[in-house]
Amino acid sequence: ETNINNLLSELNTPAFGYPKKLVIVKNANLFKKETKRKKEDNDSIKEKLIENIKENIGENILVIIEEDVEKNTLFDIIQKNDGIICKFEYQKPNQIIARLKAICNAYKVNISQSTLSHLIDIAGTDMQNLINEIRKLIEYAGENGTIKDEDINAMSTRTIDSNIFDLTDNLGKRNITKVTKVLDDLLYMREPIQKILITLYNHLKKLYIVKLSETQNRNVSTELNLKQNQTFLINKYKTQSKYFELEELKDILKSLIDLDYHYKIGEIDINIGVESILCRYCS
Repeated sequence: ETNINNLLSELNTPAFGYPKKLVIVKNANLFKKETKRKKEDNDSIKEKLIENIKENIGENILVIIEEDVEKNTLFDIIQKNDGIICKFEYQKPNQIIARLKAICNAYKVNISQSTLSHLIDIAGTDMQNLINEIRKLIEYAGENGTIKDEDINAMSTRTIDSNIFDLTDNLGKRNITKVTKVLDDLLYMREPIQKILITLYNHLKKLYIVKLSETQNRNVSTELNLKQNQTFLINKYKTQSKYFELEELKDILKSLIDLDYHYKIGEIDINIGVESILCRYCS
C-alpha cells in the first residue's frame, strides 16, 4: 500500500531477457472502498492501471492479492480481459486434519484424528507450521510407529495463543501455581511481556463477548468475527467462559487496561503488574 505509485513504472519496465514479467501486488486496497480523501488519492492510480491493462494486455502477468474485495471498475476490467479471479479460503479443521493425515500415511506413520486435533490445539492452524511440526513427529515415531498426544506435548512448539488458553483455563480454576508456571514458561520462551499482556487481554475479551452474546441470544461466531478455520474454537470459548462471571471478566479487562496505562507512564513494572492482577483474581 505504501509504494503503490511504483506499480505503474514496474509494469511499464520491459522484462529484460524474458518473454513476460511477473508483478505481485499485496494489500494495496485496489478493490476496496476508501474514505473520500483516500479515494481521491487512489482514483488516478486505478485509472492509469486500467489503461495499462487495456493497452498492454498479455505483456505482463499481474497478480493482485487482497483480503477484502469489492467489485469496482478495475475488477470489471480484469474480468473482461480474461483475468482469473480466485478466492483462497482458510481451510477448515477437518480439511487440515485430512491433509496432515495424508502426510503421515505417506511416511507409513499412524496417528488418530483426535491426536491431530490436539496438534492443531497446540500448534495453531498455520499450515506451514503444522507441516513442520508433523514432519518432526514423523521422524520421532519412525516407519510403522504411532504419534500420540504425549509426543505432541513433549515435542511440539506451543503457540502463544495455546499457552494463553492454558493460562486462562487455570485462572478460571483459581490455580495460581499453574497460572504462574504458564506465565514463566512464556517468559522463558522470550515472549515479550507486552505481547503476553495484549494476547491475554484479547482472549479474555473474547470470553466476555461470548458471555454477553449468550445473555442477549446473539450469534457467538458472528460477534467474535471468527474466520472459517477458527469456528472450532467456539465451544472452547463457551466452555472456558463458564469459569467466569460477566462482572469478573469486566473487572479483569479494566485492570489490564489500567496496567497498560500505568506502565507506559512509568508508574509500575509491567511484569509485577501482570502477576499481581492474576494473583489478585485467584485469591
